[in-house]
Amino acid sequence: MFGIEFLSPSGLFMALYAVNFIIALTIIFLERKDPSATLAWILILFMAPAVGIVLYFLLSQNISRQKIFKLTKHEESVINHALRDQIAALRGENFNFINHVVKKWRDMVFLNQTYARSMLTQDNHLSIITDGQHMLASMLEDIKRAKRTINVEYYIIKKDGAGLALLEALTRKAREGVEVRLLIDAMGGRQFAARDMDAFKAAGGKFAFFFQPKLKFLTMKFNYRNHRKLVTIDGKVGYLGGFNIGNEYLGKVEKFGYWRDTHLRLQGSSVHNMNARFVMDWRFASKEDIYITETYNPEPGNVGEAAIQVVASGPDSSREEVKHGYLKMISSARKNIYIQTPYFVPDASIFESLKTAALSGIDVRLMIPCMPDHMFVYWATYSYAGMLMEAGCKVYIYENGFLHAKTMTVDGEVASVGSANFDNRSFRLNFEANAFIYDPDEAYKLEAIFAADTAKSRELTRAVYRNRSNIIKFKEGVSRLLSGLL
Repeated sequence: MFGIEFLSPSGLFMALYAVNFIIALTIIFLERKDPSATLAWILILFMAPAVGIVLYFLLSQNISRQKIFKLTKHEESVINHALRDQIAALRGENFNFINHVVKKWRDMVFLNQTYARSMLTQDNHLSIITDGQHMLASMLEDIKRAKRTINVEYYIIKKDGAGLALLEALTRKAREGVEVRLLIDAMGGRQFAARDMDAFKAAGGKFAFFFQPKLKFLTMKFNYRNHRKLVTIDGKVGYLGGFNIGNEYLGKVEKFGYWRDTHLRLQGSSVHNMNARFVMDWRFASKEDIYITETYNPEPGNVGEAAIQVVASGPDSSREEVKHGYLKMISSARKNIYIQTPYFVPDASIFESLKTAALSGIDVRLMIPCMPDHMFVYWATYSYAGMLMEAGCKVYIYENGFLHAKTMTVDGEVASVGSANFDNRSFRLNFEANAFIYDPDEAYKLEAIFAADTAKSRELTRAVYRNRSNIIKFKEGVSRLLSGLL
């Protein structure tokens, strides 16, 4: 009789709620998630019990206590020694600053050194690229000139004209004897099957998927993606930023039209730090025994005078290194803050910092896309942008295609360009990499790009936002409730 009652609809319903109650207690007392994420999960679990259980096991695995990027004892010793020396020089007032901006922002340099374990390099030359076709052409040309090594790491490489052109170029260089490694996120690279890499591997290239599932479309790490876009060539040239590889990022897909993004081409010692990041990611994904020690003893480059720290973050740590870099820039601003991001779903710390800056009279400007590529994220972005506008921030909606750039400039002195959006996913769930740049000339260029994009945007006014339809308000409300999961 008990078995029959338990298998009845009401019995199954009660069992589902019991399981959800246990999961809710686990989230609250054991996982210690951000309060907004905790409330969002509890809402889903009790409003849609069956769906909530499935989503929890797909999306809510906690890997913050897993050391997936392990260093050898020798690597730890070399890296710690180099950082200690640089930090000691900074503290001891005998550090040789390349320009007045680096000296002025020494506290932010110190934060990234001690908290994000990021070396400051001051011998860099960089080019800012905002067009996908230009970026891909430049990268292919640098790949063509490679003599020793090519390391490529991307969230998305599409199996289309752009993606196949890159794969063909890498295959050609591998056949010439260049050591080529290609790392793609398993979800972002899902258009490729293992057999698609046969020619590349036969030529001598090495390939790996990041977090490759045992079954192609079934993974328990659905939420944790390698969102980095990072390339190093011969340890001398690097690419880092927001562009993935595919036809849509070249502006060749009608749905999005022109794809507006921001990427950096780098030369100098910052490339060695990027290479170290690649090696750690590659070693985890491929299990190949390669080492990064030499990347912290690079040969002098002296190709430029831009000061850069490359900061990486990911869900393997609870430190949220890129977010703390953003927070430091915002809290240190005295004149202006210009932000471009496709997804603006900030946590309370970022939102309140920007709100406080705007209320303090600082010129805070935010630029977001005019169209969604993820519906819930778009309406949450619109909602948070509207609330920030009410605090005095200027909000611009880019209308010349899709805006995918992830940039911030402060006071015409310091800037950040990379893969991290202003949302909880980039702060807590994705593996990201950003370049923090201390150079007035480069910050000025990024401000000028922002101004040029403003001419292709419409400003969101209080009147327009307050008169939005009830349907939009409903979409915003639902999306905001789920913002802890977006």
